[in-house]
Amino acid sequence: MKIAVCGKGGSGKSTVAALLANEARGRDYKVLVVDSDESNSGLYRMLGLDHPPVPLMELVGGKKGLKQKMAQTNIFAASHISLEDISPQHLVRKDGLMLVSIGKILQSLEGCACPMGVLSREFLKKLTLKSDELAIVDMEAGVEHFGRGVETSIDSVLIVVEPPLESVEVAQKIYYLAQGMDIRNIWAVLNKATSDDIAVKVGAVLKRQGIQVIGRLHFDTDLFESSVEGKVPAEGKVAEDIRGVLNVILTDVAK
Repeated sequence: MKIAVCGKGGSGKSTVAALLANEARGRDYKVLVVDSDESNSGLYRMLGLDHPPVPLMELVGGKKGLKQKMAQTNIFAASHISLEDISPQHLVRKDGLMLVSIGKILQSLEGCACPMGVLSREFLKKLTLKSDELAIVDMEAGVEHFGRGVETSIDSVLIVVEPPLESVEVAQKIYYLAQGMDIRNIWAVLNKATSDDIAVKVGAVLKRQGIQVIGRLHFDTDLFESSVEGKVPAEGKVAEDIRGVLNVILTDVAK
């Protein structure tokens, strides 16, 4: 199963991806987190890893001449990529939790992130998972990755939605685009709703659009305090919330 975690910038995609990964690992899945966000650099800390992996973009020689270099001798020349095929420098592991990074914007005037989108698409297309393996993809903010076709090899989309109307509108656009790609499972999870009333209102708007809301992350002081160090808590209210979200995901996928 390959789950893309999508949403507006700042909605909490990376936090949700890390929480899901920790919970799935606790259920004995081998979990691969794919960092496909070219701007956020702290996902490895959220996952409790000591350092980030060398980006896959470096494996193909950087952004210049990407298409030609992908055909050269590396994992992208193969028709399928398994977790065992990825070298240790590009795949950081810890107790069954794994992280790969597509690439980052590191300097000014570097150019657009389109090559990273191409690499994300090709990696996910060739990535082959076993029954006990799960991939969680932390997507870049917004919807541009749909235009690049990154989700063509994704079977599930989880939209992270926060209360502002802009986030709800982005969620509606993501839902529409995911449907257009015939993605089977599309869900939403509410984040940063400071009261039950707000959560109900946002949920009602999403429901009218046909978007299934499968959970809500409540305000959790443990999460707030951990975020100062760039981490996510292993226990607490938010961990309980994500447990319920993963329950729905696994149940729906099994249908």
